[in-house]
Amino acid sequence: MMKTFATAFAAALIAGAAQADPTVGITKSMPQVTVQTEIGPQVVDRVQDPSNEITGEWARTSRPCPEFCIQPMSPAPGVSTIGELELLEMLQDPDAVVVDSRTPDWFQGGTIPGAINIPYTYVVDELGRLGCEPDFDGWDCAEAKQVALFCNGIWCGQSPTAIRNMIDAGYPAEQISYYRGGMQVWRLLGLTVVGGR
Repeated sequence: MMKTFATAFAAALIAGAAQADPTVGITKSMPQVTVQTEIGPQVVDRVQDPSNEITGEWARTSRPCPEFCIQPMSPAPGVSTIGELELLEMLQDPDAVVVDSRTPDWFQGGTIPGAINIPYTYVVDELGRLGCEPDFDGWDCAEAKQVALFCNGIWCGQSPTAIRNMIDAGYPAEQISYYRGGMQVWRLLGLTVVGGR
């Protein structure tokens, strides 16, 4: 009995040490980050199994074009294209909003912690959630929040479409960032996904 307890205790210590000093960090000096979500704090880190591989839909390299065509580096003039580290900074900024612009079925299948879902099909109707005010001509976006939009990946046109529609409605391009890698690259890097598959 005592030997079993000692073995379990040692295993718990090793597991705790592994969590405190992960094998697979985000950067050399950033093993993980904590972001605030609608349901409370969420730790974002990478899968700790160095042999982990993505599977299923996310492992596919080729999709028919059209409609799944490779997207440009920037979806519109003035929009910044960002990577994972910049997205993690935005997720920790209480004044910024990270938008998963995919349709609800994709969002429910798994998303980036802290992202909100505003599908690309009606993003213009939801600009009030992003700091704009309705006016007689559509939207007044003088107080627009800093936002980052993403979708499924480099081959996905949902967030680029949403971004162009936002700009057409008056959202300032310089307040918009585009996480081009989307869910496929996020998963490829083994970063935390919440919800669904």
